[in-house]
Amino acid sequence: MNFATSPVLELTLPAWRSRFVALLVFCGFAVLAGRAVYLQGLHNAFLQAKGESRYGRIIETSANRGRITDRHGEMLAVSTPVKSIWAIPEEVKFEGPQLSKLAGLLGMPEREITNRIAETGGDFVFIKRQIPPEVADRVAELHIRGLFQDREYRRYYPSGEVTAHVLGFTGAGDAGLEGVELAFQEHLAGKAGSRRVIRDRLGQIVEDVESIRAAQQGKDISLALDAKIQSLAFSQLKAAVIRHRAKAGSIVALDVGTGEVLALANVPTYNPNNRAQLSGAQLRNRAVTDTFEPGSTLKPFTIAAALESGRITPQTKIQTAPGRFTIGAATIRDAHPEAVLSVEQIIQKSSNVGAAKIALSLPAESLWDMFQSVGFGAVPRLGFPGEVAGRLRPYKTWRPIEQATMAYGHGISVSLLQLAHAYSIFARDGGIVPLSLTRVDLPGTPRSVITAQTARRVRHMLELAAQVGGTAPRAQIAGYRVAGKTGTAHKQENGTYAAHKYVSSFVGFAPASNPRLIIAVMIDEPSDGRYYGGEIAAPVFSRVMEGALRLTGVPPDAPMRPVEMPAKGQEVEESI
Repeated sequence: MNFATSPVLELTLPAWRSRFVALLVFCGFAVLAGRAVYLQGLHNAFLQAKGESRYGRIIETSANRGRITDRHGEMLAVSTPVKSIWAIPEEVKFEGPQLSKLAGLLGMPEREITNRIAETGGDFVFIKRQIPPEVADRVAELHIRGLFQDREYRRYYPSGEVTAHVLGFTGAGDAGLEGVELAFQEHLAGKAGSRRVIRDRLGQIVEDVESIRAAQQGKDISLALDAKIQSLAFSQLKAAVIRHRAKAGSIVALDVGTGEVLALANVPTYNPNNRAQLSGAQLRNRAVTDTFEPGSTLKPFTIAAALESGRITPQTKIQTAPGRFTIGAATIRDAHPEAVLSVEQIIQKSSNVGAAKIALSLPAESLWDMFQSVGFGAVPRLGFPGEVAGRLRPYKTWRPIEQATMAYGHGISVSLLQLAHAYSIFARDGGIVPLSLTRVDLPGTPRSVITAQTARRVRHMLELAAQVGGTAPRAQIAGYRVAGKTGTAHKQENGTYAAHKYVSSFVGFAPASNPRLIIAVMIDEPSDGRYYGGEIAAPVFSRVMEGALRLTGVPPDAPMRPVEMPAKGQEVEESI
């Protein structure tokens, strides 16, 4: 039997079946061919996106932060290029000594590096930011897989601790965190851009494809600050704090005509270029954020309110004997009992009794209006972060003893910046202009608070206070007439006044014939045995004001003769 012709092997399938299978195969190839034509010819975005996801990247291009300069163009803050080291955790692989070398270059423990890579839950982690470019270059030479670099900017402050509380500082992302850097963040920061690039398998950019969004560079800012006056103010303040073993100190210098802040400094301070181990005490911008009872520096405002009311004149006599004034259960005292004093002498000799009697002769509302109109109890709106309003209670709640003590600066709290600004009504014939951190070319119209006659009368009294026979002869400057007032107040602790803790202050302006500058000084808790404002704060004012007047080219308005000082034991001490 022929096996090949066996009926068992005869094909019994219908002929159409084979044709159907062939047709299916042909259709499959046609679909694949059509899909290939569609993806590669007509609609290739899908494959292009898949390819670009493997080699293409969109990177952010940093915007250079704007520079900060003083009023004369001297550089105070500038951004310098630095690098950041980052990693894709799942791609990182250290070979041989790479990890130890990386740790040495970055100044980090090996464990910290490995922990950062292991603990992240994403596909990106910073290893270290803001490292010098030369260090980043040495890291790149290690050729560590999965490790990449990006360009950033780091802020540098040439004047260091001198301008720290004015400028503030930026964080790791070059965003402002304190001071001017925070107050003008939007102006300085600019806006980051982005670019599409091609990277190789090591993460290195091999081609810059296109710009998606151009970076908008930050804008520069010219401050009102005068770097030379700032340096002088800081050095003299620091010396006084050290000399008198004080807890802290602040100083503010203002331009009388424009309200510009020419200098502002605090001690303790910090170096914004190296902020390791900072404390809250160093960071506090005390001239703006801290308040204190101003003591006798408030007496001129009490006198001004009384002069405005017409109830007194500079020659009006007030009985201050026997140096005590009892109101209810409280007694107000003068440091040196006097008899009858004129209003001028009350300021000159800083009589608490005289100021209290004058205050009680006025309606409480009149005194409150004066304090409120010069800015006490309101935020200065200079622009500094953390500005405080101080404490000025509504006059309807005042008791007689509170009205009396408020006349000489107790029961009210102000910042040093507020106090310096308020004194401008005496320096500029009764008007006051807004404060400004930035340079002012065209000063605004002053808001009138008191009449020019009252301002000149009080100015004369303040000039007497800064001469022999007053409480602040140490504020005098050879060749210039000076006007100002001392303040010495007990500090409050736990709701009562501490017996041996004081705040010593002085606020003044010069030249008295045509005031150009106001300087306010506050020394917190001097502990070398001296505490009167005339001994502690007035000399700082004198040295800073003298230098500032000469730096700004203000001509002398008095004979160039030696400053006259009282004989030993005859200096007038103010009442506390």
